This record gives sequence, structure tokens and C-alpha cells, in this order.
Amino acid sequence: NILHGYTESIVRGMRSSFLAESDYHHLTQCEVLEDVKMNLTETDYGDTVADAPILTPTGLQTAAVSKLVIEFKYLRTQAVEPLATFLDFITYEYMIENVMLLLKGALSGRDINDLMAQCHPLGMFKESVMRSIPTFEANAKGYQDLYQTVLVDTPVGPYFSIFLQDSAGRLGGDGVRNILAEVEIEIIKSSLIKYWIEDFHKFVTALGGETADLMGDILAVRADTNAINITLNSFGTTLNEPAMRGSDRKALYPAVGYLYPVGTSMLADVSDEESLGRVLELFPQYAGIWSVHVNGDGVKSIDDAFYERDVHMLELAFEGQMHFACFYAYVKLKEQEIRNLVWITECILQQQKDEVNKFVPVFSNQAPWRIKKR
Repeated sequence: NILHGYTESIVRGMRSSFLAESDYHHLTQCEVLEDVKMNLTETDYGDTVADAPILTPTGLQTAAVSKLVIEFKYLRTQAVEPLATFLDFITYEYMIENVMLLLKGALSGRDINDLMAQCHPLGMFKESVMRSIPTFEANAKGYQDLYQTVLVDTPVGPYFSIFLQDSAGRLGGDGVRNILAEVEIEIIKSSLIKYWIEDFHKFVTALGGETADLMGDILAVRADTNAINITLNSFGTTLNEPAMRGSDRKALYPAVGYLYPVGTSMLADVSDEESLGRVLELFPQYAGIWSVHVNGDGVKSIDDAFYERDVHMLELAFEGQMHFACFYAYVKLKEQEIRNLVWITECILQQQKDEVNKFVPVFSNQAPWRIKKR
């Protein structure tokens, strides 16, 4: 606590910056976006929206994310090891997403400036590296240069290295070009996220204590969510072909989580939603979420159920003391709050007021899990 007490006190103080239930009530009653801007001036987003002449959902999202990045970077400047490395691990996920966005855009010939504008600020690396991606030639040497100048030089380079080695062994190709050409970008991204989850889980486990317990639980659930979504999204694609289920699709499942190893082995044999449901019904923590997907009447999707479960776990990370999970929770809960703001403003803009309350509030006294405790 001597090393990290000050930084932890800062992030716990930041908890007061979340929108209150009264704020959400006022926002959902707005008729136009100008009313939204006026109501936000009384919240922690006051300075964020003050300079915006016209408030738009995209503009609000960009400004809110920029605010979160400034706060995160301040926390990072105050951190010492091992908290500093823990905070770096949080950014690796966004780096993976940014690199994959740039790779996908480069392969389709999109403008680099447009792509960089879409990159997440928490996952940015040197601009010279980012701009080098679309400059490689469409030949073996060009793809090798891409690997050496971009994939190796990023902090997430080791994950790319593992992927390229594993893919070369499975595909039997002759280098980076074959791998990038034969494997869809989303499959590459899923593989990299898998390696990141496993690496992050290994790191927090080594830290021990309450950090290992709380973050181990959060990352285990994150791994399970990825496995379920990969399986669900594979239906109707080549990944659901019998020959691909036990090899390529199974290889995307993280080797951590409550489904691993028995559940993930069962998921490898799943061929449709019915068989997926039979597997998830064997795991109580996911049976309820799956029932939302199966019995949903359009009010709540499986993604909404996952978000509610995540918010519950992340809020609990603020209940204990002297651990690192609250830093991860702060970033992810702020992301949920930003999603809520974008949803509300989009509904108002499109005059879909009947849909405006379909969001997952953060630190709400009306949250289902809090009501159950009363």
C-alpha cells in the first residue's frame, strides 16, 4: 500500500465522477441533443461538452473517450511497478484492435488518415509505425517488412509472433503473406486477444493476493465470453465445418476460464445453437445468460446480458481495498457509461424514445443484483 496507495486513492476518488441515476433520468427525458448538452454541464462531462457548438453522438463519444484517456494516462504517470505493468496490460487490448484495424484497412486500400482517426487513443503507438503499415509492397518481401517494422516493434509484438508461428505450422505456408492472405482478419484478432487474456491472467496470478482473486475472476469470465461468442458467431461460416471445429475454432478459445478445459472441449463439438445451449446449461453461471438469448423477446440481447454481468463484477471490484482490479474496473465501467451516453443520444436523435432506457447503468441502486440483496 506504500507503493500504490496514492494511485489507488485517486481512482477510488474518480468513482464519484460516474453519472448518477438522477442524471440518467434527466438525460432520458430530453427531447433534443441541446437539452442533453445542458444536462451534461452539471456532471463530470461539463468541460467535455462545453466547447462543442453542436452535440452529436459521435462527437460526444470522441470527447468522452478522450477524457477517459487523459485520466488513465494520469494514473499511469503516478504508477510504479508492478502497477505500471498492470496498467500497460490494459492498453494492449486496444493496441491489438488498432493494429488489426490498420491491417484490415491496408489490405482493402483505405486511406491511412481515416483509419488512424478510428483508432482507440489508449492503443496508439508511434505515428511513424502506424503510417508504415499501408506502405508495404504486395509481395513476399513487402509482407516480411510489415512484420519487422510493425508487428515486432509494437508492445503486442510477442502475441503476433506466437500467432504467426502457430499459423505457419497449421497452414504450412511460406511466410507472413500466406498467413495474412489465408486467415480472415477477425480470426487473427480473436487469436491475439486469446494470447493477451492468457498472458494477462498469468501476470495477475503471479501477483497473488486480492488482485489475483478479483482479476482472475474477471479475466476468466472474459475468456468464457470470448469462447461463447466465437462459437455463436461461427455458425454459418467455415469455422463451423466439422473439420474446422476441433482445430481452427478450438484454437481460438482461451486456455483459461471456467469453461476451460471441459467446457471448451465440448464447445468444439457444437454445430448449432441448440447444441450450444445444451453445453451452456451445464454451467449455472451461463445458463441464465443463454436463456436470455433463446427466450429473448427483443427487449434484451445476449450482449446486454453479458454487459449486465460484467458491470456487476466490475462494480464489486471497488468494494475491496489494496488491489489493482479497481483500475481495470474503472476503465471498463467508463466505457459502459460512454456506450450508455451514445445510446441515449442516438435514440433522441432518431426520435426512438421508446428505446431510450435500454442501457446498462453503472453503480445503480436499481441494478438487478443489488435489488436481490435487499
